[in-house]
Amino acid sequence: MGPARKKLARRAPRDRSQTLRHGVQGAFLALNIWIAAEFYCFVRYYETGGQSIFANRPAGVEGWLPIASLMNLKALILTGRMPAMHAAGMLLLLAFLAGSWIFRKSFCGWLCPVGTLSEYLWRLGRQTFGRNYRLPRGVDIPLRGLKYLLLGLFLYAVGSMSVPAIRAFLDGPYGIVADVKMLNFFRYLGLTGGAVLAGIVIASVFVQNFWCRYLCPYGALMGLAALASPLRIRRDPEACIDCAKCAKACPSALPVDRLITIRSAECIGCLQCVAECPAAGALFLSAPRRKRVPAWAVAAGALTLFAGVYTYGQLSGHWTTTLPSRIYSELVPHANEFTHP
Repeated sequence: MGPARKKLARRAPRDRSQTLRHGVQGAFLALNIWIAAEFYCFVRYYETGGQSIFANRPAGVEGWLPIASLMNLKALILTGRMPAMHAAGMLLLLAFLAGSWIFRKSFCGWLCPVGTLSEYLWRLGRQTFGRNYRLPRGVDIPLRGLKYLLLGLFLYAVGSMSVPAIRAFLDGPYGIVADVKMLNFFRYLGLTGGAVLAGIVIASVFVQNFWCRYLCPYGALMGLAALASPLRIRRDPEACIDCAKCAKACPSALPVDRLITIRSAECIGCLQCVAECPAAGALFLSAPRRKRVPAWAVAAGALTLFAGVYTYGQLSGHWTTTLPSRIYSELVPHANEFTHP
């Protein structure tokens, strides 16, 4: 397109996709905070011998146990039987994988509470210091490989386990209180763990989505699923005015302004690039045959998958892990005494 024609490009209508996305992110973050509070009350009830507020164990906490979810998924594939322990986590994993496959890694861009907090941090950094920083390409690319390396290690560990070994692990004391051990890690954070966590928080203020971009194996798995997604961010070079605002807005630092179609596993489907594009029709989320997909369809699809697996789990009786209260009374107060088998 020549310079004269670019000046005549129509201005894009006001984009409200980010208002919608932030609303979905906030709702999902609030849900996870509620789950954390309920789970804390559950743990304290058994730690105090019933002397504190009683709360049922929220099955949603299993969404924070991705390794157990991978183990159960492997066992389900090989045996065809739903697991008795931590089935909710496996169902959530399936929902998030399906969402990432269909809706362009929508879990990371729309639902993940860690991703939401990470976004709050880099936005805080931008407001405070006037900008965020991008690591040099020679540093950035090797660091991005870390999350895939971690994912590979986890997949290797789970892949090397037999179904009986998986059952023994998850049905044993360690597997039963794995969620309690996770909570205790943060409740009794040591000096080393605190220093690492503080380092990640500080890095996230200066570098957009530092944890997600370099260290999150869960996000790496979602990215691999998204490679097969039928949806792509597509740029129309005829309508594009070469302002590069899309590339500057991309939290994954993708060269949106130089590509026709974004196929990268790093694209989280957040649509920030589309929201920043000032030229009508120049940038959009595209389905096959160049059909435009609105932001509300991504939000509705991701939330429908989440609600669907929850409803299926509840109706089929596979959502809640049911164990006698005496088992929790015996195991929860001694959770830190159980070591990895």
